[in-house]
Amino acid sequence: MTGSNGSTYVPDSPADSEFDAVLDGSSECAVVVHQDASRPPADALDELRLLVQSAGAEVCGQFVVVRRKPVAATFLGSGKVDEIKAFVAAENATIVIIDHAITPIQERNLERRLQCRVLDRTGLILDIFAQRATSHEGKLQVELAQLRHLSTRLVRGWTHLERQKGGIGLRGPGETQLETDRRLIGRRIKTLTQKLSRVSSQRQLRRRSRNKVPIPTVSLVGYTNAGKSSLFNRITQSNVYAADKLFATLDPTMRRVEIAGFGPVILSDTVGFIRGLPHGLVSAFHSTLEEVVSAALLIHVVDVAHPEHDEYMEHVRDVLAEIGAGDVPTLIVFNKIDTISWAPDADDGSADRSRRIWLSARTGTGVDTLLHAIGKQLGSQQQCYGLCIPPDAGRLRARLYGRGRVVSEETTAEGEWLMQVNLTPADVGWLNGQTDFLAEYWC
Repeated sequence: MTGSNGSTYVPDSPADSEFDAVLDGSSECAVVVHQDASRPPADALDELRLLVQSAGAEVCGQFVVVRRKPVAATFLGSGKVDEIKAFVAAENATIVIIDHAITPIQERNLERRLQCRVLDRTGLILDIFAQRATSHEGKLQVELAQLRHLSTRLVRGWTHLERQKGGIGLRGPGETQLETDRRLIGRRIKTLTQKLSRVSSQRQLRRRSRNKVPIPTVSLVGYTNAGKSSLFNRITQSNVYAADKLFATLDPTMRRVEIAGFGPVILSDTVGFIRGLPHGLVSAFHSTLEEVVSAALLIHVVDVAHPEHDEYMEHVRDVLAEIGAGDVPTLIVFNKIDTISWAPDADDGSADRSRRIWLSARTGTGVDTLLHAIGKQLGSQQQCYGLCIPPDAGRLRARLYGRGRVVSEETTAEGEWLMQVNLTPADVGWLNGQTDFLAEYWC
């Protein structure tokens, strides 16, 4: 069915059982709408449907609208709004989801016209995050992002109290319900910000404690559903929740891993990124994303089987640049090679800051290559230092064996140890605080 403005209603195909299966008896019936100046790629619609599925709803219809610019009042044209309204009534749909960020006024006007709830892309992602958050910090971050999003949309819920009225019997206490809610939300946002500030301080304290025995952190980053948690479980032999759905991981998880030829590292599994990730979410999750910024190495996991993986890589790079992690050394990992029929190109790893590695987290193929590359990349950040340790500093000598790669060691006639040790910049920072126990050290 094609409308006069170039829009198209796309009915659900029986073959799309992956998306159309009813999740449970209480699943909401959702109508999804995508509007653009040109016809969107199929993967954009698939991603939208997966987001709806991850939120726990059933997609009962979708509309693709080709329009050069949105309407100021309702985002969609009036004819298209009427068409969607008729479809919502016929299918008993309970919610309409717009695959864009719309203004509060547009959301309110659409709800009035369609006679059902309207949710934009930001609200949908926030709902998924609210379902996935399990840790105290994650719940605080999600609530903060939700309140910031809600604070601009209070007017739709209190239209009957938008203005104070004059006259006998109509005078209020001097503050409308809308103003009261805004004040309470502002107070709650301030409280959450203070709590997250304390959480960030606690993370910094834990980070400083780790730096006392500096073990480098390696963070897994990438587009949502790229297989980061599956790779994390494969490397660490853990049982972190991993599923074929968007934003299966929200709370970060860290494990210690021994890398052959290098030593211990901390591997961190982080939340996935997505195109159009709301800036408010990036801001709210700042304390979590600090682990990415402070990492010694990033593992950028890419779903090589996805037809738009190159575009997804650019979205991830944009988010990394936004949070200040654009210059962190990166290894690019093409995951899910067990699902492709074509042979990957050979890569000699000659790139300056990154190397491409092909593997399958599900089967384990290529994981050893990745671990070797991690050790090689972290090892390249080390420098060789010569140390002269007095006889009464045996504890310092033992800690050097635990923290660095000892190249050689000799004992002088006075009982001093002459050691050559490969140390990272973090190790050197720690070593500078041990000068009272060192007779001498040099590069």
